Amino acid sequence: MELIRIENIDKIDVAARSFIEKMGQHKIFAFYGQMGAGKTTFIKAVCKELGVEENITSPSFALINEYSSTKSGSIYHFDCYRLKDSEEAFDIGAEEYFYSGNLCFIEWPERIEDLLPENTVEVQVTVADDQSRVIEI
Repeated sequence: MELIRIENIDKIDVAARSFIEKMGQHKIFAFYGQMGAGKTTFIKAVCKELGVEENITSPSFALINEYSSTKSGSIYHFDCYRLKDSEEAFDIGAEEYFYSGNLCFIEWPERIEDLLPENTVEVQVTVADDQSRVIEI
């Protein structure tokens, strides 16, 4: 288990770089955490550090956003909060994205856990008592 602490938002780029160093060859990352814990904000920071130049937004309504990275090709960012079950994720082709060989960052993965590949890396984002964020990989 690896821990990354984000003391304040001004340090998020440092935390994102640390996360990228720890990613290794893994491609699928499931981000768990309460509403407002900072999952989307952290994923945005990671994408920027990976060279995404386009506007990075939450895929809350689109369910999946695709970004182009100068360092790692396509990145798929999922927000599964609005999905009722795995069948809806299957219907939008989630498995094709998961097995594409591209990076996938998934928010609210608990809604589709039975579709996630075996090698999915779990990432827990929590708010500490001092309001800092802890990223547990």
